[in-house]
Amino acid sequence: MLQSLRVALCVSVAFLAGASLGALTLESVQLRDDDVAGFPGAKFGLWAGHHPSKLECKAFPGTDDWPSEREWRRLNATLGGALLQPVLPAAACYAGPNYDADKCAFLVNNASRSHFYIDDPVTVLTQWPQGETCLPVLNATGTCTRGGFPDYVVNASTVRHVQAAVNFARNNNVRLIIKNKGHDFGGRALGAGSLSIWTHHLDDFEFLPHYRKGRYSGPVAHFGAGLEQYMLFNYMSRYNITMVGSGVRTIGANGGWFAHGGHGNLASFYGLGADQALELGVVTANGRFVIANEEENTDLFFALRGGGPSTYGVVVSVTVKTYPPITLTSSTLSIACNPPADANARAQFSPISAATNLISDPSRFWDAIAIYFRYKQFIVDHGGVDWDYLYPLGNSSFTFRTSITFPNTTAAQAAALLAPLYTALQAAGFPITLNTTALTTTPYSTSSTQPPPSSNGLSPQRYRSRLLPRANWASDRLFAATMSALRGAVADGGYPLHTLAIGATNAVAGWPGRTGAVNPAWRDGIVHAILVTQQPARMAAADARAEEARAGKWTAGLRAVAPRAGAYLNEGDPGEMGWQRSFYGRHYERLLEVKRERDPWGVFWAATTVGGEAWEVRSVDGYPRSQRSQNGRLCRTGRVWEDEEDEW
Repeated sequence: MLQSLRVALCVSVAFLAGASLGALTLESVQLRDDDVAGFPGAKFGLWAGHHPSKLECKAFPGTDDWPSEREWRRLNATLGGALLQPVLPAAACYAGPNYDADKCAFLVNNASRSHFYIDDPVTVLTQWPQGETCLPVLNATGTCTRGGFPDYVVNASTVRHVQAAVNFARNNNVRLIIKNKGHDFGGRALGAGSLSIWTHHLDDFEFLPHYRKGRYSGPVAHFGAGLEQYMLFNYMSRYNITMVGSGVRTIGANGGWFAHGGHGNLASFYGLGADQALELGVVTANGRFVIANEEENTDLFFALRGGGPSTYGVVVSVTVKTYPPITLTSSTLSIACNPPADANARAQFSPISAATNLISDPSRFWDAIAIYFRYKQFIVDHGGVDWDYLYPLGNSSFTFRTSITFPNTTAAQAAALLAPLYTALQAAGFPITLNTTALTTTPYSTSSTQPPPSSNGLSPQRYRSRLLPRANWASDRLFAATMSALRGAVADGGYPLHTLAIGATNAVAGWPGRTGAVNPAWRDGIVHAILVTQQPARMAAADARAEEARAGKWTAGLRAVAPRAGAYLNEGDPGEMGWQRSFYGRHYERLLEVKRERDPWGVFWAATTVGGEAWEVRSVDGYPRSQRSQNGRLCRTGRVWEDEEDEW
């Protein structure tokens, strides 16, 4: 009744103001108290007089407190049949009732070139945190077990589905996880013995050409959390608008990407994904659906715009700013040092073409890379971004390839912006020239008639990252130290380096973006630097511990040159030391207050999210806590965040 009255009042007031936000279909179907009057397991929670469970651990399959089959059936009836108990796709590769040789061959050879993994209710695209208990391999031996995959999945297409799942998990002390598209590099969409809310089908969309909220007056888009990025681009083309989105088209436009910031090609021009939100629809830990904006539920409005995923509630919808149509002009540059003679070795990571600039002296190669990295500040100060990879190939061989993008520029304007880079390279003795005919100008919002493939399929990659600050470019000494740390990680450590020039400053974020919980390191950063590891399947526990220590040496080097720099959770290390400060900066204490106020039951938990220190996954296989991190039971730690020194 209150929600209906709120919608009616909003429509009336909006009509007077010249703007109207209607309820999406997914928002209009909600759970009522009468719907669960006879089902205590799905009743709503009460803030006042609540009695959070004091049990040490979450319920787990096989324990006495795990819900009975009858209770799961009652939940399914409340959900209208939306409760899934999926067979793991890779079970097709293992001897048993689900063995299917043709399906297994498809998974191994073709699934990553299709949309299969994005459409699967349990699969995530980085599986080492799951425990690698059911990998798709030909001629598999052993058995396929669930490991860190959930036992049940709610295929959510309405608010009602999300509410029932949250209530059931809270009332039955069941671990709850949230999965959107599965682009999960740290295990936050996984959890052994869990109930998963799959937001994939929350994909309604509406465009409003006239809208007013606070200081904003203009067009907006209102859409569900599961809208896929390629769908968002299609809507941009249909309505002739621009929305800030990810560069990867299979990412959810309002999932984990959004929840901790969300970078893309417009990050230095319009800000991060989280900076665009004017209003969010969210199901909180008590099961109620609320609206968060600058006027109501302001604590949630702050926390949900950059304060991390799976923490304060389940975001089901968002209203964001839209902009006029925009174009992108891009240029590429490739440099190689002592490339291997063997063509297969050259192409192992990054193709070396005839157009590649070759440098024989490794020291000179790194001089050229330093000139390019100096230029990154110029890129972001002019609203651009870049995307580059630097690969070590052994024996002092390296390849470097970058793509530089400037929004709303013609080819001639982009050439002028690129000129300082090539002037600096030539002045340093590198005969590298800009090929102006290779500049490409394309619409930002190109549409797709078919879903894109699942990127690289099931990736073994692991990321360890830092957001390097502007101060490291303002000082020659700090810049030299920064380049030395990066060079050491690549040349001596052997880690591929992926960096992005991004300048998502407060000025670029605008209002209300700059008032959100985005990691402050984004606002003062110039480079998002990522060390990339290829994590071998079924790495032994001893090897895992050794790799943790080895990687820690090189990440410590980056910390040393930027001790107050943060890191980006979505492409960060689940084993990050002092993750509270690294991922959230000075916002952590305020976010923790929101977490404790909004989720006193501990319904929501994911690794390295706010309040995460209070729980841990208990693993019995001897791996470090950040390895195979979600294949055990979730239990309390008794830890409480105390001070800014990251001590307990």
